[in-house]
Amino acid sequence: MRPLISRNYKGDVAMSEIEHFMPLLMQREEEGALTPLLSHGRVHFLWIKYSNLYLVATTLKNANASLVYSFLYKTVEVFSEYFKELEEESIRDNFVIVYELLDELMDFGFPQTTDSKILQEYITQQGNKLETGKSRVPPTVTNAVSWRSEGIKYKKNEVFIDVIESVNLLVNANGSVLLSEIVGTIKLKVFLSGMPELRLGLNDRVLFELTGRNKNKSVELEDVKFHQCVRLSRFDNDRTISFIPPDGDFELMSYRLSTQVKPLIWIESVIEKFSHSRVEIMVKAKGQFKKQSVANGVEISVPVPSDADSPRFKTSVGSAKYVPEKNIVIWSIKSFPGGKEYLMRAHFGLPSVEKEEEEGRPPIGVKFEIPYFTVSGIQVRYMKIIEKSGYQALPWVRYITQSGDYQLRTS
Repeated sequence: MRPLISRNYKGDVAMSEIEHFMPLLMQREEEGALTPLLSHGRVHFLWIKYSNLYLVATTLKNANASLVYSFLYKTVEVFSEYFKELEEESIRDNFVIVYELLDELMDFGFPQTTDSKILQEYITQQGNKLETGKSRVPPTVTNAVSWRSEGIKYKKNEVFIDVIESVNLLVNANGSVLLSEIVGTIKLKVFLSGMPELRLGLNDRVLFELTGRNKNKSVELEDVKFHQCVRLSRFDNDRTISFIPPDGDFELMSYRLSTQVKPLIWIESVIEKFSHSRVEIMVKAKGQFKKQSVANGVEISVPVPSDADSPRFKTSVGSAKYVPEKNIVIWSIKSFPGGKEYLMRAHFGLPSVEKEEEEGRPPIGVKFEIPYFTVSGIQVRYMKIIEKSGYQALPWVRYITQSGDYQLRTS
C-alpha cells in the first residue's frame, strides 16, 4: 500500500521504508500486540489514526516521542481547520495546499508555525494562485508573539471565558466510587484591539498559600497545561497567569483534579425476569446536585440483552428509544433539575434469559451538561486587561460541568 502523501524533511530515512508500516501494523494487530510505536530494523514508526487515515512519522533516532505525537495531533488540527473534514478525499482534493502546509509546519525535522490562524494569513484555499512579488510571510511569523497579528481593531472590546469541567466516574454495583476525577479546561473567545496583556486570577490553592489567604475556598490544580502564549516563568514565580492572547477562540489551559466526587446523577436499576419469555427493567435517576441547578441534554444509556425484542417503555419524564445495533436503551431527559427523581420502565420480549447472564452486564452510561456550575469549585477571581491605548473591555465568565467517562455498574 502506497502512502497518500508524504514529506521527507531530513532525507535520512528512505521514502521506501513507509511500505513496511501497514504490513507491520496488521501483523501486530492480529497478534494482539499493537503499540503506538512500531519498529522495522533501525526505523521507528510513530503513528496515530484519525478517521480513515494513518498519520505516520518516521525516525532513526531516539526522538522525543511526546513531541512527535503532539506534532501529529497538531497537524490533524490544522488540516481540520482548513478542510473541515479530514479524510482521504479532502487530502486528494487539496494536494497543493497540503504540501504548502507541510512545508510551513516543519522545517528540517523541527516544528515551526503550527497555529492555523497564522497559517491562514498566507496559505489560503487558493494558495497555488498567489501573486508573485508579494511577501507571503506575515510579520507574525517572525515576531516574538507569533500567535497574534498586529493592527487588530474591534469597535467593542470583549473577552468571553468558559470554564468547562468533565467528570470521569466509575461506580461499582455496591455504590462505591472506584474512579473519580475532574478534567477541566478554560477556553477564551477574545475580541480585543491592539496587543493587550491579560492577567487571569483563579482561586488556586498554591497562590493562596503564597499570599497567606484562607485556603477554604481554593482548589488544588494538577497536571496544568498552558497555551504557548502564557508566560511560564511568571506562573512558576508567583502563580500569575499572564499572556498576550491569540485573536478569537483558543484553549488557554487545562487541568486535572483527583478528588472524590459523588455521582451528580445517581442511577439505580432493577431487572425482573419472567420465566424465559420477557424481562422488565426499572431505572431510577436522581439529581444529586444543587436544587437551583439544572442538567441539560441528559442521556442515560441502559444496556439490554442482545436478543431482546418487542420493546415497550414508560417514563415519568422525557422519552426512551431502543438502539438495537448497540444493545442499549437511551432515556433522554431535556431538563433535569437538582434534587428531582425520575423513573423509566422498559419491557422486552426475551427468547433466552440465560444468554444475557453469559454475556455479563455492561455499566449504565450517563451524559449531561450543567451550566453555571463547577464540581471543583474553581472560580475566576479577576481578569485584568492592559493595553497601551487604555481602552476598557468587558470580561464575561461562564461555568459548565459535563459528563466525561461516566459509568455506573448496577446489581
